[in-house]
Amino acid sequence: MVNGKKTAKAAKKKPSKQAKSKTTGAPEKTGGSHIVGIGASAGGLEAFEKFFDNMPRNPGMTFILVPHLDRTHVSLMPELLQKCSKMKVLQVTDGIKVKPNAVYIVPPNKNLAIINATLQLLDPAGGRGPRMPIDFFLCSLAQDQGDKAVGIILSGMGTDGTLGLRAIKQELGMAIVQDPASAKYDGMPRSAIDTDLVDYILSPEQIPQQLLAYVKHAGRKPASKLVPAGNKVPNALQKIFILLRSHTGHDFSGYKQTTVCRRIERRMNVHQIDNIPDYVRYLQENSIEGNILFRELLIGVTNFFRDPDAFEALQKKALLQILADKPNDYLIRAWIPGCSSGEEAYSIAIVLRECTERLKQHVGIQIFATDIDENAIETARAGVYPQSIAADVSADRLKRFFTRGGTMSITSARTFGNCWFSHPRTSSKTRRLPSWTWSVAGTC
Repeated sequence: MVNGKKTAKAAKKKPSKQAKSKTTGAPEKTGGSHIVGIGASAGGLEAFEKFFDNMPRNPGMTFILVPHLDRTHVSLMPELLQKCSKMKVLQVTDGIKVKPNAVYIVPPNKNLAIINATLQLLDPAGGRGPRMPIDFFLCSLAQDQGDKAVGIILSGMGTDGTLGLRAIKQELGMAIVQDPASAKYDGMPRSAIDTDLVDYILSPEQIPQQLLAYVKHAGRKPASKLVPAGNKVPNALQKIFILLRSHTGHDFSGYKQTTVCRRIERRMNVHQIDNIPDYVRYLQENSIEGNILFRELLIGVTNFFRDPDAFEALQKKALLQILADKPNDYLIRAWIPGCSSGEEAYSIAIVLRECTERLKQHVGIQIFATDIDENAIETARAGVYPQSIAADVSADRLKRFFTRGGTMSITSARTFGNCWFSHPRTSSKTRRLPSWTWSVAGTC
């Protein structure tokens, strides 16, 4: 996982030299156009106005706004924001190709997606759960633009945007969240911050400066080569591996090095560090950065019932065959390695429970899930997820296995009371941990 509250707040207190430059003129050429998706709900108009008051006429970026709008009224937001924006403000029309130095606003009662920098309007899918238009667009933006995607979450209630920011960070994009202290409603900002994935936490007035500095720096090529040439690993990269191993106990030298290098270069962009030796020194002197880089290398996008076809085959074929002739005192055991924040483990638990109910069996279920990311393990143990999981979990399952409030909480002790989540280093010492946990027995 990546950047958390401490570094983000540090960025707020000590903005870079580039971030202090005036925003009244066009920035230098960035070497590529970033597309910035901005989500907001209650209190969002005021935040938008402060943001665009401080954004220059030619920032070299495209801005796409996804506010929560009244579905039954024509939106006046384009006209209102045009008064404070130096750029042209347009309401999105289906199939429009986005251009830099322009602002696009989604119309009411539409979901927005992007492919090849072209915007597509879709009717919201009917049925279960609340609409999450910000998550919907940011996930699409991440898939389309990769490391050129920027996600910003401003004032609003609820959790919309949290999963979208995670998707952007998975694709090496950048995440900014409004400082909750400056937000009229802090639900959406706090939900995003709690992921520990946010690069900067700033007021709407401060975001443009930091955004311009980030994009300007991202357009530069590294001063020294970080990507391995042939079989030789650069000394700077070796030093980073040593520092990470010393700080976290994990050796990343066997990881895919092109991926590792891209993550390191992204961290250098966040701090506006030009030279790799300077970043090595920064890593040596800042233990928080070691934690952030470690989490950044572990970012993984997961969700409930990911790969639905596989889960359907597991439930309707494999598990029913395995359980068909088992006695009522049988104990089914499963190990979920690399469980991340728990969605897969809970999905397996739900499927197992549904299979035993279908067969009218009373077998025991024990699931042991492990991950080296301790923050992810804590999330899994808590069993609290944003409302947007309704896109992946059926209405019946939500009703049976979750409690809905501002978030979705795993609440069925009968299903989840025998799920253990642990770091591999501590698994052998975990209280009540059964001896079978390092093998997969009695399951797929």
